[in-house]
Amino acid sequence: MMQQTTWLDQARDAHQRGDIAAETAAIETAIRADRSNIAAILAMAELKRRLGDARAASSFYRLALGTAANAPSVPAALHPELRRAEHYLVATERAYADHLVSQLRSSGIDARNATPRVAEALRMLMGEQPLYVQQPNMFYFPGLVQRPFFDRADFDWVPELEAATDAIRAELQALVETAADRFGPYVTTSSNRPPPNNPLLDKPDWGAAWLWKDGAIVEGVEALCPNALAALALAPQPIIPARSPLALFSRLKPGTHIQPHHGMLNTRLICHLPLIVPEGCGLRVGAETRQWREGELTIFDDSFEHEAWNRGTSDRTVMLFEIWRPDIDSDEREQLTRIFSAIDNYSES
Repeated sequence: MMQQTTWLDQARDAHQRGDIAAETAAIETAIRADRSNIAAILAMAELKRRLGDARAASSFYRLALGTAANAPSVPAALHPELRRAEHYLVATERAYADHLVSQLRSSGIDARNATPRVAEALRMLMGEQPLYVQQPNMFYFPGLVQRPFFDRADFDWVPELEAATDAIRAELQALVETAADRFGPYVTTSSNRPPPNNPLLDKPDWGAAWLWKDGAIVEGVEALCPNALAALALAPQPIIPARSPLALFSRLKPGTHIQPHHGMLNTRLICHLPLIVPEGCGLRVGAETRQWREGELTIFDDSFEHEAWNRGTSDRTVMLFEIWRPDIDSDEREQLTRIFSAIDNYSES
């Protein structure tokens, strides 16, 4: 019986004859028949590379690597070709970046004179920076500006709140000295939910002393922290029964790292009033990293990937609270309040 000719045999035969069209057709037939055929995808990438089409070769190499990453198993014979694909992509991406830099400099654009947004777009184009966007893990509200950090100067209530920093810090210090048991782990186990996959679960490394929790002032806080509560009343906090406002003293012990994660909503902004900040502390939201400065509010959208750390030698503590986003109007806020209340009431029905 005559052995059936495979696509690979056909492609090799066409290659030896120098018949590019036939080689291409054989490989395309194999890919159409099985889009997870890693060997065929790699063969097409190699063909495009030989033909000098770097962009097409890169596209097929990326597809091969992505397909291999999702495959239950990959034949060992393909491993060297996949490594070659990785090396090729690194080299071509560097060449592409060098080309862009050269072309743009000749037209008068470089990192020194580009606007911040243009510079960021170029970094993403050249693969130097990932694309970060809002990715809340519970509720997404469309049409909002994609902005990781917000300028405190844009909020007219901020100066009065910041003016209370010393008084709030004094209340924090008194709390630590006389009521330290109010600090507990921020990430905790709930009896009616699976435990979160978080290395800080039930650990005091990330501690919380709640001021407002589940939409209510925590018992005893009015006497302990009147200045903190008065300052919080200045901010446009969401008022949602059993949910908001929320506010706390958030403490990171030395050596603590809050791993990259996304918040639940993009309808709010998170505010940090830094009270005690040693050297070696930082916050990354999206592609931008900032250090807290005592007494200067930090305002950010926690639906972007973000992380925080304390690499210093003493505790870092901020007053953390949430506010409505300024680009959500009063009618939308009222409707969103009803939506969140309906979500929360589901478990009670």
